Amino acid sequence: MKFMKLGSKPDTIQSDGSSTRYVPSELAADITVHIGEVKFLLHKFPLLSKSNRLQKLILKASEENSEEISLDDFPGGGKAFEICAKFCYGMTVTLNAYNVVAARCAAEFLEMTEDVDRGNLIFKVEVFLSSGIFHSWKDSIIVLQTAKSLLPWSEDLKILSRCIDSIASKASMDPTKVTWSFTYNRKLAMRDKIVEHDSVKSNPKDWWVEDICELEIDLYKRVMAAIKSKGRMDGAVIGEALRTFAVRWLPDSVEALISDDHIQRNKSLIETIICLLPSDKGFGCSCSFLLKLLKAAVLVEADSSAREDLVKKISLKLDEASVSDLLIPAQSPQTTFYDIELVHCIVKRFVVHEKHRWDVDILEVTEKGTGDLMLGRASMMNVGRLVDSYLAEIADDPKLPLSSFIELSKLIPESARLTHDALYKAIDFYLKEHPSLTKSERKKICGLMDVKKLSMDASMHAAQNERLPLRVVVQVLFFEQIRAATTVQALSTPSHNLSNSSHNTEEEWDSKRSLENSKSIRRQMARLNNKEEGFQSCGRLTKRHGSKSSTSGGGGGGIQLLPSRSRRIFDMLWVMGGRKGNVESHRSSDTSGSSQSPASLVPGDTKSLGGSAWRRRSVS
Repeated sequence: MKFMKLGSKPDTIQSDGSSTRYVPSELAADITVHIGEVKFLLHKFPLLSKSNRLQKLILKASEENSEEISLDDFPGGGKAFEICAKFCYGMTVTLNAYNVVAARCAAEFLEMTEDVDRGNLIFKVEVFLSSGIFHSWKDSIIVLQTAKSLLPWSEDLKILSRCIDSIASKASMDPTKVTWSFTYNRKLAMRDKIVEHDSVKSNPKDWWVEDICELEIDLYKRVMAAIKSKGRMDGAVIGEALRTFAVRWLPDSVEALISDDHIQRNKSLIETIICLLPSDKGFGCSCSFLLKLLKAAVLVEADSSAREDLVKKISLKLDEASVSDLLIPAQSPQTTFYDIELVHCIVKRFVVHEKHRWDVDILEVTEKGTGDLMLGRASMMNVGRLVDSYLAEIADDPKLPLSSFIELSKLIPESARLTHDALYKAIDFYLKEHPSLTKSERKKICGLMDVKKLSMDASMHAAQNERLPLRVVVQVLFFEQIRAATTVQALSTPSHNLSNSSHNTEEEWDSKRSLENSKSIRRQMARLNNKEEGFQSCGRLTKRHGSKSSTSGGGGGGIQLLPSRSRRIFDMLWVMGGRKGNVESHRSSDTSGSSQSPASLVPGDTKSLGGSAWRRRSVS
C-alpha cells in the first residue's frame, strides 16, 4: 500500500474522553471547533495560516465575541478534520488509501489552497493521488470504495471518475505487462480458465475479476462500463467477470433471493448484470449462466426490457443449453410447474434466427463452402434433442395443456429430428400422466411422431404400449414387418449390388408402403379400426401361428412378450403380408431351417426404451 508522510513535528493531539481533542501547550486554546459531536480545543494562528475558510469563520466569531465555531456537514467528520488540524500545526500525519479521499474533501471544504500558503494540503494530496494512488491497482480500488461515503464531494472533485479510469486502464492492459499483485483464488476447470499460453509466467486474462467484485453494485457498473468502453477486452472475459460477480453477491437459495429485505437489491443487481452482458454471440457468457440469470430475473420480477434482452441473447446460444437450464419456475397466473411460454418464446426465436441464417448461408454457399451450413444444421439438431428431452421432463405436469406440448414440439423442423425416440418417450410420459385424454387428443399428440423414425427398441416398446391408439400400434407393427422384409432382401442381394441397395432404402420403403393401397390391406385395416373385441375371432389363428413360430429356429419366444392386443394385430399383419410374394418367401423359411418368423423380429430379451429411467416412468 502506498503512503505519504506530511509534517515533521511529533503528533501531540490528545483526547479527553471520547469527544474532546486538544493540543497540550503553554498557551491556552483560544478557539473551539465543533465537528458533529467531537470538540477540538485549538489555537487560532496555526489554523489561520493554512485555511481560508477558517479565517473567515474565526473573524466572524471574534466580531460576535465568541470563541467557538461549528462546521456542519463536514466531509469525513472528526477524523478528517484532525488530519487537517495536524497539518496546520506541522505535526506528522500519514496519508494512505483509506484516508486520502477524506483528507482531500476536508481540505477542499476548508479552502486549504495555494493562495493561502504555498505547498498547502490540497496540493500535497493531489500529488499523492496522481503519483501514488492512481498508479497502484489495489489502492485505486480501496480509494474507490472509500469515496462512496464522501459523495458528492468525491464526485465533484473527480476523484471517482479518475479512480474508475485508472482501474479500467489497468484491467485492459496486456496481461503480460501486469507486474502488481492481484487476487486470483477461483478454482476453475481447465476448460473454463481464460489464460494466455504464450508464456509460462503470463497472467490470466481475467486476473482483475475478483478484485473488483468487492465493489458495490453502482460502482461496479461504472467500472465495467469503463472497461467495455476501452474496447480492448474480450467478451469472454467480460462474461467471466459478470458470472463471478453474480456468484459473489446473489444468494444461493430462492427464499433469500426473493426475501422482502433483499429483493430490491437483488433486482437491481440482476438488471445491472443484464445491461452489462457482452453483445457478441461468439464469446461472452455461457448459455447455462444466461438461463440461470433468467431464472433469477423471473423470480425477482426484473424489468421486462431487461428480461427481453436476456431472452434474445439466450436464443442465439440455445444449442449450448441443457434441459435443467430450461426448467424455469412458472409465476402466477401460470398454473404449470415450469414456464412453458418462456421456453416456447426462446425456442421460436432460435428457430427463426437459424432459418434466416440458413437462407443467407445458402445464398453465399459458393463463397463460404458448406462449413457454415453443416454448423447450422448441427445447432438445429442439438436444439431438437433439447426440446424433446425438455418435453419428457415436463410431461408429468398434470396441468400442462396438450396444446402447449404440441406447439412446442412443432417448432422443431422435421429435418432436425433424425430419430423420434426421444419424442416418443415424451409422448408416452404425457399419455401416462394424462389418462383422461380423449381418443381425438391421443391421436393428435401421437401424430407428432413418425413411426418410421423409431429405433428397434422404441418400436418394440410402442408395440407393447397399450396407452397408444390402436392405429399407431398397427403402423408400428406394419413398418417393423416391412423393415424386416427389406433387411432380408438386402441380405440376399449379391455383394456387388449392396451399394446400390443401400442407396435405395427409402425407395424400397415407398414401394412397400404401396401394399397398404391394395384392396386386401384396406379391407384388413378397416377391421383393425373396430374395437379390440373384434379380434377375438382371430384367436385360433393366433394360436396356430404361435405354434409355428415356436418351432422356428430363432427367437420363437419373442412374440410371447407382446401383449395380447399387439400380438393379435401382429399376427393379422403377418397373415396379410403372407399373401405377397416376397413376404411369403420370408415365411416359408419355417421349413428350411432358417427362422424368419414374426417372432424373430422381437428380441428374446425385450429392452425398454431409455433404460431404467423409462421403466421407472412407463409401465410396459
